[in-house]
Amino acid sequence: MNPEKDFAPLTPNIVRALNDKLYEKRKVAALEIEKLVREFVAQNNTVQIKHVIQTLSQEFALSQHPHSRKGGLIGLAACSIALGKDSGLYLKELIEPVLTCFNDADSRLRYYACEALYNIVKVARGAVLPHFNVLFDGLSKLAADPDPNVKSGSELLDRLLKDIVTESNKFDLVGFIPLLRERIYSNNQYARQFIISWILVLESVPDINLLDYLPEILDGLFQILGDNGKEIRKMCEVVLGEFLKEIKKNPSSVKFAEMANILVIHCQTTDDLIQLTAMCWMREFIQLAGRVMLPYSSGILTAVLPCLAYDDRKKSIKEVANVCNQSLMKLVTPEDDEPDEPKPVAQRQVESNPDDSLAKQEGTASGGPDGSCDASFSSSSSVFVPACTERAPVTLHLDGIVQVLNCHLSDMAIGMMTRIAVLKWLYHLYIKTPRKMFRHTDSLFPILLQTLSDESDEVILKDLEVLAEIASSPAGQTDDPGPLDGPDLRVSHSELQVPTPGRANLLNTPGTKGLECSPSTPTMNSYFYKFMINLLKRFSSERKLLEARGAFIIRQLCLLLNAENIFHSMADILLREEDLKFASTMVHTLNTILLTSTELFQLRNQLKDLKTLESQNLFCCLYRSWCHNPVTTVSLCFLTQNYRHAYDLIQKFGDLEVTVDFLTEVDKLVQLIECPIFTYLRLQLLDVKNNPYLIKALYGLLMLLPQSSAFQLLSHRLQCVPNPELLQTEDSPQAAPKSQKADSPSINYTELLQHFEKVQKKHLEVRHQRSGRGDHLDRRVVL
Repeated sequence: MNPEKDFAPLTPNIVRALNDKLYEKRKVAALEIEKLVREFVAQNNTVQIKHVIQTLSQEFALSQHPHSRKGGLIGLAACSIALGKDSGLYLKELIEPVLTCFNDADSRLRYYACEALYNIVKVARGAVLPHFNVLFDGLSKLAADPDPNVKSGSELLDRLLKDIVTESNKFDLVGFIPLLRERIYSNNQYARQFIISWILVLESVPDINLLDYLPEILDGLFQILGDNGKEIRKMCEVVLGEFLKEIKKNPSSVKFAEMANILVIHCQTTDDLIQLTAMCWMREFIQLAGRVMLPYSSGILTAVLPCLAYDDRKKSIKEVANVCNQSLMKLVTPEDDEPDEPKPVAQRQVESNPDDSLAKQEGTASGGPDGSCDASFSSSSSVFVPACTERAPVTLHLDGIVQVLNCHLSDMAIGMMTRIAVLKWLYHLYIKTPRKMFRHTDSLFPILLQTLSDESDEVILKDLEVLAEIASSPAGQTDDPGPLDGPDLRVSHSELQVPTPGRANLLNTPGTKGLECSPSTPTMNSYFYKFMINLLKRFSSERKLLEARGAFIIRQLCLLLNAENIFHSMADILLREEDLKFASTMVHTLNTILLTSTELFQLRNQLKDLKTLESQNLFCCLYRSWCHNPVTTVSLCFLTQNYRHAYDLIQKFGDLEVTVDFLTEVDKLVQLIECPIFTYLRLQLLDVKNNPYLIKALYGLLMLLPQSSAFQLLSHRLQCVPNPELLQTEDSPQAAPKSQKADSPSINYTELLQHFEKVQKKHLEVRHQRSGRGDHLDRRVVL
C-alpha cells in the first residue's frame, strides 16, 4: 500500500493500524473508525460516511495484501456498528466487499469475513432482507468450507439470519425460490444440510407459503433424500413429512399435476427410502387429487406395477404400491368411455355415479375417488372437494395406459403379482370403458393368448377373465369378426347357441350379430369365434399347453362364458381341422371334460335326454366332430342314450385299425362307465326289455378288449344283467324300445353313420400316408 496516499478522513494512525499484522492493533483502529463514523452520523454527513466505507472497501478489504484485507473487514464492521439503524442505507456497500472475501484462499481471512458480516447483519437486522439472496449464496458456500473455524463462524451467521427471517414478514420468497432451486442440487453433504435447514425454517414461518413453490424444489428434496449421510436423510425425511402434512391440510391449493411426474420418476429409483417416500406421496396424491391424476396414469402404472412383485424385503413399498394401484383403478369410471370431447363440469357432476366403482372387479374394496371426487379412503382422510369442483374435466388417455399394460404383460421376466395386476387393469378397463378399449383389442389379443402359457394358475384365471370379457362384451360386436385363419374356418355366428329364457335356444337367424340373453349368460360377440379359433390354434401348435392346461382352460371358460357356446364353436372349428391327429386329440380332451367336469353338469343334462330340438342340434354338431375319435363318438352316444346307434358304431369298429391307443381309449371308456356320471346307464341295464342295444353295445366293447382288467370289469358288470335270455332282438309286435331314439324326426342316424365312416376313412388314409413316409410308428395290435 502506498504510504504517501491520502486516505482522509482516515488518519495516518488508523491506516497504519489497519495494515498491521496484529489483531489487537487492527481492533484499536476499528474503534477509532467507529468513533469517527459516529461523529459523521451526528453531523448527518453522508458524503463522508460513504467516503469512509468506500475507502475501507476498495483500499483495504479488496486489497492484494492479506493484512490490509483483514483491516478492511474489521473497519467495515465498525462502520456498521457506528451507523446503527442507519446502516440499512449503506448495506450494499458494506456487504459486497465482505462477501468477496468469502472466496479468499486464506481460511483465516474467510473467518474474519464471517465475523465482519455477522456484526453487520446483527446491527441491520431486518434491513438485510432485500440482500438475502446474496447473503444466502455466500453462506451456502461457506457451509461446505473445509476449515472447521470458518464452518463454525458461518453457522453463527446462519443462525442469526434465520432468526431475522423468522421474525420478519417481509421476506421475498418469490425472489428467493430460483436461488433455492439452483442450490438444492448441490452434491456436497454440508451444503445439502444447509439447504434442508433453511427449508425447515421457511416452512415453519406462518407468513411464508412455501407449499406454492414445492413443485420447483420437490425433485431436489428427493435427490437429497438419497444422501449417504444418515443425519441429512433424516432431516430431509422430516422436511418431506412436514410438506405432506401441509398438503393434507390444504389440498385445494396444491399443484398436484405439476408434481406428478416428479413422483413417478422417484418411485422408480433403486434407493428404498426414496422409493418408499415417493410411493407414499403418490398414494396421498391419488387419494386427495382424484381424477386430476388420471392424465399421469401411464407413468404411475410404469412406476407402481413392478413394485407389486416385491418380496418381503420390500414389503412396505409393495403394500403402498398396491394401495396406489387400487386407488388409481377406482378413478376410472364409465364416464371415461364417453367421446373425447369432455362435457361441462356441471353436467359431468350430475351424470357421474359415485357408487359405480369396481362392480365386476374381484377382491377390491368399494368406494373411493371417482367422478364425484370423493377421495376419502378412511375416516381420517380429507375429502378434496374444492379443487374438484373448480377444475376442468379430465380426459383419460387410454392409449398410454394400454401401452404400459401391454409392455408389462409381454415381459416374461416380470413377477406374477405384477402380471395379475396388469390383467385386473385390463379387465377393469374393458368393464368401465369397453368402447375405447376395443380399439386396442387387436394389439392385446396375441399377448393375452400367449399368457395362457403362464406358469401360474392365478395368472391364467385372470387372463381368461379378460378374454371372456372381450368375447362377450356387447361393445365388441362388429360387422366383421376380424381376420380368421382361413376361409374354411369361417362359420356363421348363427350356428352358435346362446340360451335365453322363454324362447328357442338355437340361433338360426342368418347374420345374427348382437344377441339378447339373460344376465347369467354372456352375449357372444364378433370376437368370440375368433377367440375359439386362436385358442385351438394355440393348442395345436403347443401340445404341452393342451396336455398340461387344456382341460383347466376349457373348464374355466365354461364357467366364464356359456358352456354350450364353447363346445358348439369348438366342434364347428374341429370339423374343418386339417390336422386330423390334433382333431382326434382335441375331441378326446373335450369329451373327457364333457363327461367328467362338474362345470358341465347342466350341459350333460341337456344332452342326456335330447328332448328339445336345440339339444338334438347340439348333439348332431358335436357328433360330426367327435367322429374324429371313434371311442369318444360311442361315449357321446352313451351320454345321449343313443344306444342303438352306439351299437351300430361298434359294429363298424371291425373295419378300423385296432391300435394300442385305440384299445387304451376303450379301456378308459369302460372305466368311465363305472363312474357316477353313468349311473343312469348302469341302472338301465335292469330294464333289459327296453335296452337291448345298450347291452349289445357293452358286449361289443367287451369283445373289442383283450383279456385285461378292463375286460374283467366290464364282464363282471354284464354278468349282473338279469334275464340274459331276453337279449333276443328279433322283430316282434311289441313297441320299439324307448331308448333307441330312432324315431326322432330331427336326427338322421343313417346320415350320421355315413359321416362317421367318411371321417374314419380319411383318418386311415392319413395314417397310411404317414406310414409311407416312415415317420409313423405302426402300433396296430394283432388279436
